[in-house]
Amino acid sequence: MFTKTKINGVVAATLIGAGVLLSGLSQAAEFNLRAVANSNENDEDYDGLVVFKDFVESHSNGRIGVDIYMGTQLCGNGVECLEGLEYGSLDIYISTSGGASAMYPYVQVLDLPYVLRDDRIAEEVLTGDFTRELRKQILEDSDNTVRLMTIGNTGGWRNFANTKRTIKEPGDLKGLKIRTVVSDLPQELVRSLGASPTPIPWGDLFTSFQTGVVEGSKNGITDIMGMKFTDAGLKYVTLDGHAYMSALWYMNNNTFMDLPEDLRRVVVDGFSALQQATFASPKRKSIAAYKAFNEAGGELYVPTPEQKAEFAKAAAPVYDWFKENVEDGEKWYNLLNDAAQKAEQKVAAEYAADLK
Repeated sequence: MFTKTKINGVVAATLIGAGVLLSGLSQAAEFNLRAVANSNENDEDYDGLVVFKDFVESHSNGRIGVDIYMGTQLCGNGVECLEGLEYGSLDIYISTSGGASAMYPYVQVLDLPYVLRDDRIAEEVLTGDFTRELRKQILEDSDNTVRLMTIGNTGGWRNFANTKRTIKEPGDLKGLKIRTVVSDLPQELVRSLGASPTPIPWGDLFTSFQTGVVEGSKNGITDIMGMKFTDAGLKYVTLDGHAYMSALWYMNNNTFMDLPEDLRRVVVDGFSALQQATFASPKRKSIAAYKAFNEAGGELYVPTPEQKAEFAKAAAPVYDWFKENVEDGEKWYNLLNDAAQKAEQKVAAEYAADLK
């Protein structure tokens, strides 16, 4: 059973020290927020932070200032950064579900394949009460110090891509060596579909495609083209959309609660604007990425509804693994699945009204 992990006090002290050294950059504001994303300025995370900064600073009439730190200058990975939030050396941080799974294992529910059907369903779910339930649990598990503010997107959808052949159904994946992160859930998914999960560091993936160490991956199209994987032989992408690339945005709860109520409202609205920006950014960026993929000789395949149902059926063991190996896994699976079904019913009703 997975349990929450902690980093040691030395790292915590280092984070606090870094926060003190860098806290003087926005002294004109009454409240200064240090926002960290372990990515770069080409990423959807940065797009979201720019929208958040502009919204919060303008709508607070300058009472709140936001300093954006991209990369690893304040903390190097999900565990360190979440600890930084707990200790108050950071105010805002964004992670993937995989990046937070060592601290809060149940957030891996967001990586369960084929539960969220498409953007419309995912966005309906993530703007609703499911996110509030996750917030409650993270607050409880962090001793009321880490507050989940919203869940956006970072990179669109994970799809299967490979160097060998067109993937139309689960059986086509059999025997392929698929790159995964060092995390059990994505490895279980690859294994359930008959392929071989192969953990490879992101920075080594280009060379691994060239040498045949791996033959496929689970990535969004913007990541594929941003890293120029087509130059390494990655040619086939199947738009099975098995996982929505969720981005969890957190804030130090003490920082949030110390704000006057009117400014807490501004911050909440700012995160809503951030969420909408990160929903939209991958859609816009994917247009150019798909065009570049096609120009590089890549081949796209969109599974039929029947074929996608076969992928979901083959992936069923992953749900069992999650329920059995993550504390309260069945609870979180049911919460997400129920929210997805309600969203599908709502969208179906909207179709019935809008298609007449």
